[in-house]
Amino acid sequence: MTARHEGGQRFALRIRGHELIVDQPPSAGGTDAGPSSTELFVASLVGCVAHYGQTFLARHGIAGAVSAEVDWWGDLGAERLTRAVIRVQAPWLPAEQEAGFRAAVEHCLVHNTLRQEPDVAIEVTSGADAGTPA
Repeated sequence: MTARHEGGQRFALRIRGHELIVDQPPSAGGTDAGPSSTELFVASLVGCVAHYGQTFLARHGIAGAVSAEVDWWGDLGAERLTRAVIRVQAPWLPAEQEAGFRAAVEHCLVHNTLRQEPDVAIEVTSGADAGTPA
């Protein structure tokens, strides 16, 4: 995956042949050409939860579609997300499948990653590192 600056606060993200634009709202100096990185992060969480729910339905032969919505809050001073509440709407579930469905949506990869933070390294290079004048 790559991020390429396109001017202002706008970046083009390349992901497996897909291109997404991230930008900031005008109140943060952007042009609102796409969601912010934070919004995309939260969207990946709600999308993952919904995906795991839909996969559970398919695996158990349960007809219908899952939908999910999220409300989230952040602490701008600490530069972090502080809370997210995800509401998952499932079709009718047999009583014996309810606990399994809940376990599935609560253990999506993105949610699991937030529960146990990964080791993330950020390596910085500059034009000088590549032999180019800064």
